[in-house]
Amino acid sequence: MYKEEHEVGVLGVPQNPAPVMATMIQIPTETSVPDHIVWSLFNSLFMNWFCLGFVAFAYSVKSRDRKMVGDVLGAQSYASTAKCLNVCALVLGILLTIGVIVLLGVGHVAVYQMVSEFMKKNRGY
Repeated sequence: MYKEEHEVGVLGVPQNPAPVMATMIQIPTETSVPDHIVWSLFNSLFMNWFCLGFVAFAYSVKSRDRKMVGDVLGAQSYASTAKCLNVCALVLGILLTIGVIVLLGVGHVAVYQMVSEFMKKNRGY
């Protein structure tokens, strides 16, 4: 017989007729506040038209600081502002990048046509 089995056999069932009381511990749940710091860093490095990515990064850092201090409402406020700035930076970045690509394409075609016309005039065609 193992030692543990012997101890359980000797102790037996508790002889106390009192009802078993349950203890409940209330643990407050932490509200998860996304600070959007990775998104802001991406926008700061790659889509930084009008410096919106940098401003969003600053608000993300402020949101993280407020979260570390325990100010959930302040963290949510800064995170909301950072999210709005990130959306604006991303949309403007995509639209302006597409616009620049289109303008470069149109400019390339226009310059090609001008050079072609110039060459035809100078050769006498």
